[in-house]
Amino acid sequence: MDATATVTPFSTLIRTASHEQHTEAETSTFMGDLLGGRLGVDAYTRYTEQLWFVYQALEEGAEALRNDPVAGPFIQPELMRSTELARDLAHLRGEDWREGLEPLPATAAYAARVTECARTWPAGYIAHHYTRYLGDLSGGQIIRDKAEKAWGFERKGDGVRFYVFEEITNPAAFKRGYRELLDAVNADDLEKQRIVEECKRAFALNTAVFRELGEVFPLSA
Repeated sequence: MDATATVTPFSTLIRTASHEQHTEAETSTFMGDLLGGRLGVDAYTRYTEQLWFVYQALEEGAEALRNDPVAGPFIQPELMRSTELARDLAHLRGEDWREGLEPLPATAAYAARVTECARTWPAGYIAHHYTRYLGDLSGGQIIRDKAEKAWGFERKGDGVRFYVFEEITNPAAFKRGYRELLDAVNADDLEKQRIVEECKRAFALNTAVFRELGEVFPLSA
């Protein structure tokens, strides 16, 4: 048995083990261009559209896992984003926003993997839940701030509601509680290692979406 796996808190293990993939996702060319103000609101809209498909998979999966002994404790209503995403997309695309809405191939693959884990491997679902929602509570706030300034969205209003967690009044305390859930996850060391690997896969799937968005919105030389 790997002694470090039992001594190191799982929340620390999962964060440090996936650091490289996390950094790669955060520093993608598309996200750099978007946050740097070099892309227009159409690129931000397309990115938000992709999020819709991923969160539909996450939150449809959540419904089925509410009472699961492994994933159940992570299913918390204050995290759910679908309603806010729908509101943002109505603001960005108009009331008929669902018309013509299609995922990029990388997005479809990402959503399919989330759905697969939700149906067949609850512990794997946790990896996707962690990479998305904790990221939204942290780095997502930088995106909100940049979007408000670049495209004139009302502060915490329509267009950026996805990043606003109305029911989480103390994000730092919430994240501490979430890390405690990770530390107490109902899984042995081997399963925890599999969760870590799935976490890396989640970041890689996310990076693939950024790569395809970068191809759709290349900066002119």
